[in-house]
Amino acid sequence: MNQTKIKHALTVTREADFAAWYQEVISEADMAEESGVRGCMVIKPWGYGIWERIQQVMDARIKAAGVQNCYFPLFIPLSYFAKEAEHVDGFAKEMAVVTHHRLIGDGKGGLVPDPDAKLEEPLIVRPTSETVIGAAMARWVQSWRDLPLLTNQWANVVRWEMRTRMFLRTSEFLWQEGHTAHADKADAMDETLRALEMYRSFSEDVLAMPVVAGEKPENERFPGAAATYSIEAMMQDGKALQAGTSHYLGTGFAEAAGIKYQDREGTQQHCHTTSWGVSTRLIGGVIMTHGDDDGLRVPPQIAPHQVVIVPMLRDNDEDLPVIAYCRELMASLNVQRAFGDPLRAHLDLRAIKSTTKRWQWVKKGAPVIVEIGGRDVAGGNVCWLRRDRLYGEGGKVASNIEARADFVVRVAELVEEIQASLHAEATARRDANITRGVTSLDALAKHFAEGNKYPGWVELGWSRPTGAELEAVVATLKAHKLTIRNTPMDADAPQGQCIFTGKPAVETIYVARSY
Repeated sequence: MNQTKIKHALTVTREADFAAWYQEVISEADMAEESGVRGCMVIKPWGYGIWERIQQVMDARIKAAGVQNCYFPLFIPLSYFAKEAEHVDGFAKEMAVVTHHRLIGDGKGGLVPDPDAKLEEPLIVRPTSETVIGAAMARWVQSWRDLPLLTNQWANVVRWEMRTRMFLRTSEFLWQEGHTAHADKADAMDETLRALEMYRSFSEDVLAMPVVAGEKPENERFPGAAATYSIEAMMQDGKALQAGTSHYLGTGFAEAAGIKYQDREGTQQHCHTTSWGVSTRLIGGVIMTHGDDDGLRVPPQIAPHQVVIVPMLRDNDEDLPVIAYCRELMASLNVQRAFGDPLRAHLDLRAIKSTTKRWQWVKKGAPVIVEIGGRDVAGGNVCWLRRDRLYGEGGKVASNIEARADFVVRVAELVEEIQASLHAEATARRDANITRGVTSLDALAKHFAEGNKYPGWVELGWSRPTGAELEAVVATLKAHKLTIRNTPMDADAPQGQCIFTGKPAVETIYVARSY
């Protein structure tokens, strides 16, 4: 295909400026906008519809594992954090603090905190909920019969970020956070790895976003955790995105919060706890994994509308049979099933030009867009295009004409094919951009030199250094704006030496630039 003949819907391409392209996709897909509060965003219906689909599918998987949803307060007393020094130190610079409960006039037409309304104890706006949930678990757990205790909440959190970007890093974001308590390490580790596998399969199967699941190095652990695991996805610019985490917290949080139980022998024991979560950052990952120079491409599993019907209207009496035909088509589509659920079809009857509507849905990334005009009605046909393969020969939009009955019968197969196609494309791109065989620090630095625009990831043998030795490695990587992503769970046995320490490699790691 001659790419020079294509006039894309966006004004900036991924190749020209990936960061600007990302922002334009969000704007043109009508997903979110600035809120007036630094680092916070308004998530618009299409963006929130994607999040709702993520919630629905993920929530079903969470509950299938025996985890129950609950809700905990947005405000957490400062004293709760003071019990866990390592944890609070990890979040201290990002915490938003409430110190007063009332405002008064300043005499100049403005408002200021009332000095007489100062809180006895400052309240932290929830950055994560280990401390407040730990206090509840200490009340709820008394005996071994109360374990395991499996809870989850869907909530918003606040972490005062200095550099923000919509969906990827915002001061307020939405997420789910699972928190569990167990009788012993083995049971807690099983839960930690179960959650990790849930995230891996969800990302692969539902988001069509290939990931690597593995353990984070010591320096990347969640504050206070004994071990942290993550799923890492490669974006189209080659950078890594941490898309979800699962933490084995050991007994540290339980000791701080007093989460104890009486075992079968009558002895008091501290629980082993876990926490795990994913957030609206997943939407940023979907954009950067699947978007193209015409906007977003939404995997059908999470698309609010899997098929969008656009009637070609002329603003006269000829429109009536076209609209009726479209309504009949939508009704017949909505009884079909894809991925085990009813197909989600939408009829767009907004009073704007049909071509404008078509390109709006292209930019939003609706998986299948159907256009119906008078000729289609007369012939009993549909004219449709698939968003994952927008162009055909000569750079023209690849419209397909098919008998309505045939289209209705195979539409579920079509959207499932689009889901698989997006996953296959992203997987091939990721695998093609993992470099192996780097045997020295100089070679690593050269690979990530500024002239290499999209260097992807480098796979290396790793001696698992700790303490000061690890700190020295982290400093070396930081000088090149690099991070260790994780140790993949399914990696082959490493060969040779660790290029950072010169010691025999005991595991494999991925090194990359990241978001």
